[in-house]
Amino acid sequence: MSSGKASDTAPTDTVQGGPVNIIMIGMAGSGKTTLMQRINAHLHERKQSPYVVNLDPAVSKLPFQANIDIRDTVDYKQVMSEYNLGPNGGILTSLNLFTTKLDQVMQIIEKRAASTKYFLYDTPGQIEIFTWSASGAIISNTLAATYPTVVVYVVDTPRTASPATFMSNMMYACSILYKTQLPFLLAFNKTDVVSHEFAVNWMSDFEAFQQALSRQEECFMNSLMQSMSLVLDEFYSHLRVCGVSAMTGQGMDHFFEQIQDAVREYHEEFKPNLQKQIEQKRIKEQQQKEEHLKRLMDDLAVSEGKQVDL
Repeated sequence: MSSGKASDTAPTDTVQGGPVNIIMIGMAGSGKTTLMQRINAHLHERKQSPYVVNLDPAVSKLPFQANIDIRDTVDYKQVMSEYNLGPNGGILTSLNLFTTKLDQVMQIIEKRAASTKYFLYDTPGQIEIFTWSASGAIISNTLAATYPTVVVYVVDTPRTASPATFMSNMMYACSILYKTQLPFLLAFNKTDVVSHEFAVNWMSDFEAFQQALSRQEECFMNSLMQSMSLVLDEFYSHLRVCGVSAMTGQGMDHFFEQIQDAVREYHEEFKPNLQKQIEQKRIKEQQQKEEHLKRLMDDLAVSEGKQVDL
């Protein structure tokens, strides 16, 4: 597991492989959008202005200027009214409608790729809508097939101080990682309020988490959390972690160091696997075409060989 301590060194100006897509995912209240604002300001200060894409159709006000905004394409409230949907259904349908225009979005991104180092994507606070929907998968896979893509899962550190909430967040993080199968960074936000070192300690030391469990009131969930902490041990060992503060900017340098490490993983592991999958798909499609052609030729041969009885 990568260290969560902040670095005093400035981030390297060069990023391997050109522009980088950063997909921000987090529960409502985790400070995900505020952290997006901080990252945006941090990059502007370093003369590396990012290209920002808002994928949350239900947000009423953004603290930053979005270059591409789903709200300019889809009217969330109108979708709810027209299709007789609730809030979550309206967000999902809006995201589906936006995905139908994804090719146009990718054309814009490709035009900006030569002059922009970072593309930032803010997603809905209802994380299951993006991570478990077909449209969310299409967007993530399309981005990852084009440029290095990193998923950042934002955690509300003060609310994660209890073992039960911590374990819930880790289960969410694990499910997102294995669903997207993309380079992943766990960002503990609001470290100006509570340090994230307790979480780093729990992930690296099984006994420390057990001691924290023993200090809380005994309940039927304790044995489950003990078992889950053992199950997640392998997950922790490969997990990138950083502590950040959207309010003060603490940890921004280390955040981008971890992003660059995730980009290296993309080039070393994800991209070769993606190319392998594309090649396997091409071979399979070619085989299907050959089989279809063979059946067609066999059918023609049978038809030509038939005798007509008079």
